[in-house]
Amino acid sequence: MYARSLRWIHVVLFLPVALQLFAGADVRARFFKPGALKVLILTGRNNHDWRASTPYLRKLLVDTGRFDVRVCEEPAGITQETLSPYDVIVVDYGGPRWGEVTEKAIESFVGSGKGMVAVHGASYSFSGLEVLADGHSSTGIRETPWAEYGRMVGGSWSGVPLKQFHGQRHSFQVKLVQKDHPIVQGMAATFTATDELYHQMKFLPSTLILAVAYDDPKIGGTGQDEPMLCANQYGHGRVFYTALGHDLAAMKEPGFINTFARGTEWAASGKVTLPPDVAAVRAGPSPIRALVVTGGHDYDSSFYSLFEGYDDLTWVHAATNAEAFKSDIRGAYDVLVFYDMSASLDEKRRANLRSFVESGKGIVVLHHAIADYPDWPWWYREVVGGRYLLQPDAGMPASTYKHDEEMFVTPAMNHPITAGIGPMHLTDETYKGMWISPDVKVLLKTDNPTSDPPVAWISPYQKSRVVYVQLGHDHAAHRHPAYRALVHNAILWASGRLGGSGR
Repeated sequence: MYARSLRWIHVVLFLPVALQLFAGADVRARFFKPGALKVLILTGRNNHDWRASTPYLRKLLVDTGRFDVRVCEEPAGITQETLSPYDVIVVDYGGPRWGEVTEKAIESFVGSGKGMVAVHGASYSFSGLEVLADGHSSTGIRETPWAEYGRMVGGSWSGVPLKQFHGQRHSFQVKLVQKDHPIVQGMAATFTATDELYHQMKFLPSTLILAVAYDDPKIGGTGQDEPMLCANQYGHGRVFYTALGHDLAAMKEPGFINTFARGTEWAASGKVTLPPDVAAVRAGPSPIRALVVTGGHDYDSSFYSLFEGYDDLTWVHAATNAEAFKSDIRGAYDVLVFYDMSASLDEKRRANLRSFVESGKGIVVLHHAIADYPDWPWWYREVVGGRYLLQPDAGMPASTYKHDEEMFVTPAMNHPITAGIGPMHLTDETYKGMWISPDVKVLLKTDNPTSDPPVAWISPYQKSRVVYVQLGHDHAAHRHPAYRALVHNAILWASGRLGGSGR
């Protein structure tokens, strides 16, 4: 009778705590992408470059469209409540232990039916062989191994000298040995890795080896097949371990991308819906194809950085307008970006450019390209909606410019191109006395007295989307985060990818 009463007391005392945890998890879950698997990456210390690898792993997962990902760079102190909204943790960590509260929380998290993924060097975390400080913790005292972590991963490095972790880095073939497991099902029987080939790790009998690689003794290997991918059951939870992923070059191999993404999905949910070749499948539409036209004016090489770092944009460079418009380009590009200063264009190339514009493709004109084609009124009056006058014309004096001006730029209207950018403070070249069509829609303006007030506008041209941005003389603008966002948004809008189909 006493024992039964005691059990009821435990239930009564525990129930409010449990309900509070579940309620907290439900509240926090509302801040994640609906339907996505929720991932927490634990990082912040590693003898590998976690500052590069962790953002890459996060982006890799997010880009599949299957995951919503958060990152914690100080895992020590995490509690069960912290972990409660998540489906899987990814360990990109190789430093000191996290303390009893956090370690017990993670054991409970995985054991209760959630997932864990350990990447590369995370296999020897907490093994007593930490290599951040020659096998010692940051305090200079060798730490006691966290035995349960090794049981979760499915194996450990205990007792293996540090120098024997792997031979020379090289390219090698990874061979699947459990082809029916959801993580690798449907994948090619082998794939190439260019990586460290870990060897002599001791795995539990229950650990399922999914893939191996031959460790060539000619380059310091064991002469045996060594496990590269493993799946393990810990309590009711699932753990995926990949020995691959030493650095970004190794992580960008298709074999790593495919197995890491699919392994994370399996650990999180127990099943895999991602395709066998995740690396070849992009989430969302194909990237915009831009042709960037320069020539006739010198410029800082930092200009090219405006087009780098975006998955939704690919670009090709034409060093002259003669090269850019020598043929019909309507099927090859979605947007033209002008950064040239070209006085003339022959009739054949004019026809090709005009066909592109009249087909409804996008146009972005930057900075000094406002001076293009002064003898072609269709271009500057109808398409661009403005012109920098290199000499007096039609009763107007020549336009003027001034370098290295402090500019305060503010939005002139609400528009998708300027959404989220806000006021800009930068040093740039100003233009004054330009002819500007009264029908343009001004996006940005400045009160600098050496500049015309409008510094970005949408052309009134109706057959395509045309944007002009006066800013962008040199590296001071090119590397300004707000200017980069402005140009990127202009390209997206001109292509029809931003703000729908209307103007």
